[in-house]
Amino acid sequence: QVRLVESGGGLVQAGGSLSLSCAASGRTFYATGWFRQAPGKEREFVAAIRWSGGSTVYAEFPKGRFTISIDNAKNTMYLQMNDLKPEDTAVYYCAARGEFGAPLYLPYNYPYWGQGTQVTVSS
Repeated sequence: QVRLVESGGGLVQAGGSLSLSCAASGRTFYATGWFRQAPGKEREFVAAIRWSGGSTVYAEFPKGRFTISIDNAKNTMYLQMNDLKPEDTAVYYCAARGEFGAPLYLPYNYPYWGQGTQVTVSS
């Protein structure tokens, strides 16, 4: 049974930092990613990482502020978020897929999802 468990969300002031974690279990993965969803908006791609080799893909908006990484020994993915802005407020979801080939930035290419963790950035 695949499980993805996010942690690390919370409330932070603009300009602050948060680190999210996603503990994955149940199978091996080709890639995992972070998505976010703000109220009234569609789920949005943040970043993804391939577990073999560690190559990464980012959306435009977090480049230079967010860093995605993995610890293969712990089967855990991280998202370090710096210089947070109020518009980063959303529920952040961890997602995973076992197969390669389809674009990593599309949420429907991920069959496994975590429960989400709330990130709130105050101005």
